[in-house]
Amino acid sequence: MEIKDLLIFQSVAHHGSISKAADELCYVQSHVTARIKFLEASLQTELFHRHSRGTTLNSEGKKLLNYSEKILYMFDEMKKVFHDSDNPSGTLEIGTVETVIKLPAILSSYHRTYPNVDLSLITDVTDELINQILNRKLDGAFVTGFGYHPELKQIEVFQEKLVLISNNETISFDDLKREPLLVFSEGCSYRANLENWLYEEGIIKANVMEFGTLETILGSVRSGLGISLVPQSTVHQLELDGTIHCHDIPEQYSNISTVFIWHAESYVTNTMAKFIETIQDFTDVAYPPLINEI
Repeated sequence: MEIKDLLIFQSVAHHGSISKAADELCYVQSHVTARIKFLEASLQTELFHRHSRGTTLNSEGKKLLNYSEKILYMFDEMKKVFHDSDNPSGTLEIGTVETVIKLPAILSSYHRTYPNVDLSLITDVTDELINQILNRKLDGAFVTGFGYHPELKQIEVFQEKLVLISNNETISFDDLKREPLLVFSEGCSYRANLENWLYEEGIIKANVMEFGTLETILGSVRSGLGISLVPQSTVHQLELDGTIHCHDIPEQYSNISTVFIWHAESYVTNTMAKFIETIQDFTDVAYPPLINEI
């Protein structure tokens, strides 16, 4: 059994098709079929259900897929260890929540210094980003309201003050608490803080409206649709313009930290180490150098 056999198997499993896997890997179909049959002979079991529409993993195939993903991940990690240099290149897949105010400056600085690295950025809520790091789908992520996880490492980027926002400066707190909540999907730390505060205030079932972007939330608050809880830094100009008004809530719900996390067992490549160093340039905290145990 060879690494390329697992790559072929994984491609067929993901596409559910011998022909699509062959196209992706630039092999003839007969070669892909032969390597799958070789794998099945080596493991003494069939891995797929064959049907007119293609192939579907059976229970044994699902078991092998789980092992193959771990093996191929470790193989990729091994290559990274030996291919690093002081001039990093390749790809870096980073996740982030929507409101990291220092992110544009961090990304710009990193790209100027290491132009050979292809940065890929996705946005999501904190809980989903944590899951993607744990499942090794991302190299690292900026998240908020993160405490501790034994499988993750973290560095603090900065602390923020969250404020309740509305389009009405004179509205009473009792009326404010009964406005619709304009929030991101579940798993967002800001939403959790807002809901926990309202629960403490006796609002058990709030009217919740979910949105996908901060821009949409802010526009909806400006139009009077409801209220939200966001970092004060993201609405500073809107507050100065008078289109949004900020209201303080208790510190236990308004103070929040943004941290950068990565998997504790992942080898910190030079590409990743340089990114973390760039983050540290934008913080006031001194950190020891990163050391990999090999």
